[in-house]
Amino acid sequence: MLEQSQIRAGRWEGIFAAETHPALEVVHLGAVLDGLSVTEAEPGKWRLSLPIPAETLSDGVQTYLLRAPGTAEVLGRFVIVAGAPLDDDLRAEIELMRAELELLKTAFRRHCAEG
Repeated sequence: MLEQSQIRAGRWEGIFAAETHPALEVVHLGAVLDGLSVTEAEPGKWRLSLPIPAETLSDGVQTYLLRAPGTAEVLGRFVIVAGAPLDDDLRAEIELMRAELELLKTAFRRHCAEG
């Protein structure tokens, strides 16, 4: 479970609680991002660090999802809002729902293809 998250100097950092070294990935618009590092911070706590690729940043709301590889279960997320300020957070919530729906569609299609 993601316990803490922040963005500093173009790098996303988080603390993830797990008994053993977690296998994790960060997904943006269906693409897995490279560069996620996972190091032990203390027993049961893992420090996550990811340089945010410049090509993923553009006007609007960008949602990044943390998940275990090959699953659709979202274990954490972070959102970056760029460009014109938003009137309210509704757009961010809609973008998050779209990203999660894409993960569910992918998992459902994989399930149908396998079974």
